[in-house]
Amino acid sequence: MEPLHSSFTDIVNEEVIYQNPLLFLKIWELSSDSALFGPPAPWRWHSHRQVEFLVVTEGLLAIQTKHEHTVLSAGDVMVLGSSQPHRTYKYSADSLRQIVFQIDLKQHFDLSTMPYLHTFSELTYPLDQFNELFRSNPAVKQTAYSLILQIYEESLSRQIGYELAISAAIKNLLLLLLRNDNRDLSAHAEDSGIARLRPALDYIDEHLSERITVEDVCSLLNLSYHYFIKYFKKAMGISFVDYVNYKRIKKAERLLLTGDLSMMEVSFEVGILNMAQFYKLFKRHNQCSPKEFKQRMRSQAGGTPLLAQAD
Repeated sequence: MEPLHSSFTDIVNEEVIYQNPLLFLKIWELSSDSALFGPPAPWRWHSHRQVEFLVVTEGLLAIQTKHEHTVLSAGDVMVLGSSQPHRTYKYSADSLRQIVFQIDLKQHFDLSTMPYLHTFSELTYPLDQFNELFRSNPAVKQTAYSLILQIYEESLSRQIGYELAISAAIKNLLLLLLRNDNRDLSAHAEDSGIARLRPALDYIDEHLSERITVEDVCSLLNLSYHYFIKYFKKAMGISFVDYVNYKRIKKAERLLLTGDLSMMEVSFEVGILNMAQFYKLFKRHNQCSPKEFKQRMRSQAGGTPLLAQAD
C-alpha cells in the first residue's frame, strides 16, 4: 500500500456543486460492476470543506484517511469531517454500490438549534469520532443508513415537499448522533452559555441592517472584548464575526427569494455596504453569486431541474 506521506502534498481540493442551493448538499450513487479492484494508479487524495457520509449498499469499499485504512461492507456508514483528506478504491471483484452524501452541516442550524452547532463544528469534537459509534452500535448505524438512503431517494424523486423531507431527515440524523454519542455532549450543551448570550443573539438579529461591532455587544453583556470573543466561540462553535456574516447571508437569501430588490439594496439591507464584500461572502456560503442563486431558485420554482454547473 502506498504510504500515507508519499503523496500527501498532492491533495485535490474538490469543489462541491450543490444540487439544491438552499439544502447545501450533493448526494449521488457510484457503482461498478467491473471485476477490477485494488488501488488505482495514481491513487489520489482529495478533500472538500463539506462533511461527507459514505454508505455502502453492495460490495466492499476501502477508504484511507490520514489516520486509518478502513474497509466498509454493505450496510456500513462512515463520516469524513470537513477538509479531511481521503481516498477510496474498490476492495473486491464483486459489484460495488455506494451512496456519497456531501453536506455543509452548519447551514442546517437555525437560532433554536444553534446551541448544538458546537457538537458538529469540529472545533472541539472531530466528526470522525462518530465512526466508532457506527462500529459499536449496530442500531444507530442501521438508522443512519436508512436516513441517508431516504435523503437520496427524496433527492431523486423531487416530489412536492421533498425539501421538507430531506431537511427533516438531516435533523433526525444529527439528533441520532447527538443522543447516542458516548461522550457527555448534553452536559456540554447545557453549560455552553447560550442563555447568557441570548441578548447578544437577539441584538444581532435586530440590527443586521446596521453596523455591528464586538464592542457594542460586549457593553450589552458587560464583558471585556477578549473574554467575549473567546466565550462566544466556545459557546456557539463559531466566531462572532463568522456568526454575524452567516446571519447576514441568511437574511440576504430570504430577501432574494421573496422580493424584487436590487443586489445593492439587498446588500445594504443586510448591513454590508461594500458590494465586493457582499458578493465574496455570499459565494463563500452558497458557492454561487447572488444573481445565480436567485436564477436557480426561480428555475426550481418553475419546475425546471437545477443544473449542477460550476460557477
